[in-house]
Amino acid sequence: MKRLFIILLLACGMKPAMAQEILEYRWDIGGGLGLCYYLGDVNSTPFSGSSIMTAFTVRRNFNPRMSLKLNLAYGRYAGTSKGFYLPEAPGSIQQAVDVKFGGNVVDLGAQFELNFWGYGLGPGYKKLSRITPYAILGIGATIGITDDGSSLGANFPIGAGVKYKVRPRLNLIFEWTHRFSTIDNLDGARLDDPYYLESSGLKNKDTYSFFMFTLTYDISPKFRLCNN
Repeated sequence: MKRLFIILLLACGMKPAMAQEILEYRWDIGGGLGLCYYLGDVNSTPFSGSSIMTAFTVRRNFNPRMSLKLNLAYGRYAGTSKGFYLPEAPGSIQQAVDVKFGGNVVDLGAQFELNFWGYGLGPGYKKLSRITPYAILGIGATIGITDDGSSLGANFPIGAGVKYKVRPRLNLIFEWTHRFSTIDNLDGARLDDPYYLESSGLKNKDTYSFFMFTLTYDISPKFRLCNN
């Protein structure tokens, strides 16, 4: 009887440790910091004219492979048309033009994330990894703000990243996303349609990229065995 009592005590003492090993969380929240740059009619070089960007993120983790992230981000960018030859009017001879521009973007969106490996910490049989690359695809809204005014449009992010679990509830995430927008004046009124080409949908529209590191914290555990 005494031996049985000791075994029960040991089993109860092991429960919290076991629960911690297999604990999973539904959500994580955090903030990001990085670079924003414009790609459009007069810039095709990544990181040219880049400036700071910040973001607040909330992520719903469905399982170790799939997540849905919501973001509210703000970024600055700058550029110049120096080195480009543009027509003054439709059909006219192209001439060297040096127009400097800059602006801000406010980005509100949702992105689906697919982890290449099961992400997390836990017993070996779960085959989880504390580091994983992942792919990103989503949709969002963009407010572009320049000296010539503001504009509102949709954006379609595509990109990739890497997640690393620093601690059981702390995640360090690097990601790069290229955001195709329906806005065509992120580079200002003069460069709105510098080649006088017909545009529609995403054709001949401006794009921008976010290159950032994010630190997030897991919240809302799915279950706790020690409470059963």
